[in-house]
Amino acid sequence: QVQLVESGGGLVQAGGSLRLSCAASGRTFSGYTMGWFRQAPGKERELVGSITWSGGRTGYADFVEGRFTISRDTEKNTVSLQMNSLKPEDTAVYYCAARKVYEGSYGYWGQGTQVTVSA
Repeated sequence: QVQLVESGGGLVQAGGSLRLSCAASGRTFSGYTMGWFRQAPGKERELVGSITWSGGRTGYADFVEGRFTISRDTEKNTVSLQMNSLKPEDTAVYYCAARKVYEGSYGYWGQGTQVTVSA
């Protein structure tokens, strides 16, 4: 059974940094893409970025603007989201998710972690 557990959220001032982690368990994730999503109050969930487990290829949403970096540790089975230069509009619940590389939708989700950026 796949489990994704996020940690590292919290309150930070604008311009600050946070590092989110996602502990993945329940299977080997080679052949999977790991994604970070976020959902702000009253808004739809949106993709922040993703990384392929095997090759480590990353992709990011335009709003990231080079501020965020996704990485994975295949030995520890973790995926991280390093967020720098945070803005109040980055305030949201952040979710880790997983999908098979050849599938279009993410089938596994974590419970989310709150990130609040104060002005």
